[in-house]
Amino acid sequence: MIGYNAGPHKNAQLVYKAFSSIKHDLALIGLFHTDRGKEFINEQIEALLSTFDIKRSLSHKGTPYDNAVAEANFKSLKFEFLYQNKFETLEQLQRELGGHIWWYNNERLHSSLGYKSPVSYAQSM
Repeated sequence: MIGYNAGPHKNAQLVYKAFSSIKHDLALIGLFHTDRGKEFINEQIEALLSTFDIKRSLSHKGTPYDNAVAEANFKSLKFEFLYQNKFETLEQLQRELGGHIWWYNNERLHSSLGYKSPVSYAQSM
């Protein structure tokens, strides 16, 4: 995960802020794969993708298997982080989410990556 955000509403602003959290050059992102949620399909996100020449990839309607990797990531996030903690404020959630994402990318082993962390896997390529 290279960009993330948490908020009270699932909307384009939340997605835009997630892009804003990415510390890498956005022009290096070649593909943005999403489901067909309204938060992803709107003028603000289209303009951002166009500005950085990021290609959009959409799941086929009614085909959740197209988005299996993202769905697995969200399942892990829910079970390993959200359901294990209680957050008093949105700010606390956002702060602790950053720490969890760092752990997920740098320390958590992923069977789909040969039991390496995403960072270790990327460095070995």
